[in-house]
Amino acid sequence: MVIDFHTHTFPNKIAEVAVKKLSSEGHIPAFSNGTAEGLKISMQTAGVDYSVVLPVATNPLKLASMNDFSINNNGKGNLIYFGAVHPDAPDWQDELLRLSNNGIKGIKIHPIYQGVDIDDDRYLKILYRAGELGLIVTMHAGDDIGFPGVVRCSPKMTANALKQVGDVKIILAHMGGWKNWQEVAEHLSGTSAMLDTSFSLGKIKPLDSTYSDEFLNLMDQNDFCALVNVFGSENVLFGTDSPWTDQKCSLDAFLDLPLSDADKQNILSLNAKRLLSL
Repeated sequence: MVIDFHTHTFPNKIAEVAVKKLSSEGHIPAFSNGTAEGLKISMQTAGVDYSVVLPVATNPLKLASMNDFSINNNGKGNLIYFGAVHPDAPDWQDELLRLSNNGIKGIKIHPIYQGVDIDDDRYLKILYRAGELGLIVTMHAGDDIGFPGVVRCSPKMTANALKQVGDVKIILAHMGGWKNWQEVAEHLSGTSAMLDTSFSLGKIKPLDSTYSDEFLNLMDQNDFCALVNVFGSENVLFGTDSPWTDQKCSLDAFLDLPLSDADKQNILSLNAKRLLSL
């Protein structure tokens, strides 16, 4: 079994515009059309059995409608929808409770898109309450290709937050900190955080010549496996960031890693099955 713990979709009526906008801002191509049906086609091609869909709330006033979408579509076509939360939404506590009561397993936060540092008190309150409700929190970690130079969630900041939020299951996307990988082991090893593998291995395929060749390089196999070994394969989850990478290519690259079969099985499915109670 293969479970992709980091994917994105958009409602059909806005998918084309949203994908085009984000692709232009990041100077990267999309590998599906951003709809649920597009993701299902990608999964079938790649051999992915389940995908976790992570919505990002950029407007606090649209939080309820986004979570309506997640609740109404959760579980359809092997897509497991998480909910959204925004630190500036006045009703975030009500929304967390509503998500929990409707069988949603977790939430996604994005400090850069939401304009708040991860160790800000507004996020700390959310993380603590999510832990009380048993909700998983997946968070964007590190830099972001669409916001060069903006730092809201460095490994050091994330470690500071983790010390203050109690017992909450946190998954740090992009192997703990995108483009901050040299700092991840230093600040985050020994914490309760898990990592996902999304958009972290190999080389970015750009739309144009905006980026230097050096910037396009992500982690190589040696550095990637070293980070897996630091955290232990039982604390790493396979993710692709679809549609921003091709699920099949991401899976093939992962399977080519010099990790043991047991480690690969943990990362590809067993850890996710345990978290999601599949």
